[in-house]
Amino acid sequence: MVSSPDAVVFDNDGLLRDTESVWTRAEEDLFERRGLEFTPADKRKLVGTSAEIAGGILEQRLGEPGRAAELIEELNALVVAELEHGVDAMVGARELLEKLRERDTPLGLVSNSPLRFVQRSIEIVGLGHHFDVILSAHEVAAPKPAPDPYLEACRRLGVEPGPSVVALEDSPTGVAAARAAGLTVIGVPSIEGIALEEAHHIAGTLLDEVIMHHLAL
Repeated sequence: MVSSPDAVVFDNDGLLRDTESVWTRAEEDLFERRGLEFTPADKRKLVGTSAEIAGGILEQRLGEPGRAAELIEELNALVVAELEHGVDAMVGARELLEKLRERDTPLGLVSNSPLRFVQRSIEIVGLGHHFDVILSAHEVAAPKPAPDPYLEACRRLGVEPGPSVVALEDSPTGVAAARAAGLTVIGVPSIEGIALEEAHHIAGTLLDEVIMHHLAL
């Protein structure tokens, strides 16, 4: 019999909300402004990365060395504008959060995205009230794949980081961060071609029996 977790911590983009498609449209716009095509390979390199890593990838790919910070600023502006066109919750997100909230499981949201983007995206979808803690990696010393965001989320939730805290992630970067924090990690891939080999368990959607079992629902 699997016991109920001490807390459940969720990633944001591509896991709870279909904001990864919002990022993709913004990334396509960024490339299009320069007459370049944004490819699936480009997406796989960027998904889940921190601003610092993404900036380095972009300045190299776009041929604009030394402009990482400016490129990230430009991309963030495009993302926030694109977000206002709407965003949907991922399949099963609403149902899973409601089940966990009914049981009074402490819930956290941890993202590498800017806090204003995270807060606005959950506001649009109407899921923000489920979370006890909402944290952007911009608030800690090091973003994912470092464990800092997950360790800080556990601290704010008042739980000890360890296997009894479950993290749900859709990117290798996020999975690495949660594992480094010592959490039990369930991977839910959102983009074709991305393998979450470090995850302890893999689920197809947030309604997958794998998740229900390990969350004791």
